[in-house]
Amino acid sequence: MPLFLYRLLARLAFLTSWATPAAVIVFVFGTSWPLMVVAEPAGSELVQPANYWWYFVVTAATVGYGDFYPETGWGHLVGAYVIIGGIVALTTVFTKLASVLEQAKGRRMQGRNTVHASGHIVLLGYTPGRTERIVEQVLADDDHHLVLCATGEVTTHPMPRPGIDFVRGDLADEAALRRAGVHRAAAVLIDAHDDNEALAVAVAVDHLETTAHIVAALRDMDRTALLHYVDQNIHCVPWHTPRMITEELTAPGIAEVYAELMAHNGANTYSIRVPAELGPVPIEQCQLALGRQHGATVLALRGSDGRLVVNPSWQSAAPPGSVLYYISPNRLSARQFGAALGR
Repeated sequence: MPLFLYRLLARLAFLTSWATPAAVIVFVFGTSWPLMVVAEPAGSELVQPANYWWYFVVTAATVGYGDFYPETGWGHLVGAYVIIGGIVALTTVFTKLASVLEQAKGRRMQGRNTVHASGHIVLLGYTPGRTERIVEQVLADDDHHLVLCATGEVTTHPMPRPGIDFVRGDLADEAALRRAGVHRAAAVLIDAHDDNEALAVAVAVDHLETTAHIVAALRDMDRTALLHYVDQNIHCVPWHTPRMITEELTAPGIAEVYAELMAHNGANTYSIRVPAELGPVPIEQCQLALGRQHGATVLALRGSDGRLVVNPSWQSAAPPGSVLYYISPNRLSARQFGAALGR
């Protein structure tokens, strides 16, 4: 009987579903019960329907509580058959489970899986070294769920770590973008090999009608107008500024703030050296007085030791000779600065 069971299992080995262990269990149960009825004496409690299924489970699992057991020699032989069949069934179960886990891991590493998350960040495009830096900066700001979508030339997951999924395919292919969950993402970064590819990817992303915040890294910022033909809400940032890219991803609109600061019109950034005759000037007084009278905001302080402090504490003071960096509609003279402070 064990030899017959082995041959049957060999014939069922081609099955890739859970049908193999199920078929083994059903076969062993269906054949062992009648054999046990024949082997055991009449009236045996073991072969009763309410008892035999329990005996079969604990025996096949090699637990053996001993509450029911065969009494005859032939019954012992049938019990051994159940044990062997149980071991075979458990082996097929664990083999199938290991195969399922290995296939799932393989699909994840090879980028063939589908991401079912929502509210995540999708990175479209991979450049060795650069993409790793962007990912590290994004994760440093917060614990985001990232999905890296790369072309077929990236054969395996380049960053296999928790919280980062990998999807491989054509970046302009709707199926690949859907597997990456672009249509459910909170933010999408288009970081292609060149601006022409970035434009093609932007068209594909726009076709999904996603509500995600879309950021495109461009080598030539003059191409911004072309991407705005696709979608006016695409935020374009210089390709060579990874930090600005990550800030735009996690804080939508910050790139526009940077662009406005560097523009010739509107508010601009200036610096002024604190006159020696004013003595130490509290930062709180600078913020309040300059803000009320000139619409200026102190951004940074460079002390007399040359150390730069961005967003200095209001409880600190600017010593004489130090430099204050501020944003304002106009540059302030030393006289305006002193007058605003009442000095």
